[in-house]
Amino acid sequence: MTETSMNITALWVIVIYYLLINIILYGAMVIDKRKAIKEKKRIPEKNLYLLAVLGGGFGGLVAMVTKHHKNRHLDFILVFTITAILHCIVALFLIGKLVLHV
Repeated sequence: MTETSMNITALWVIVIYYLLINIILYGAMVIDKRKAIKEKKRIPEKNLYLLAVLGGGFGGLVAMVTKHHKNRHLDFILVFTITAILHCIVALFLIGKLVLHV
């Protein structure tokens, strides 16, 4: 495997990872919203925070806006926004390093 093909593979891994983790957090927020409406056992907030820290902050923000879930909680707004920004910076840095070496 050449260095170029390894870089392209790594690039795809990064893109797919961020897509999946954001879809997962978005889905978790949707499920938690449904459980809240039905007054059932909820997804622990620490799990939602963990998914944000792992890179799903943007998906959490989208869920807050589109599903109106946790959008009055300043802690969620801050955590999702900060983690989304930080992960964008990390992803752009990694992608930049990979693209420059192609």
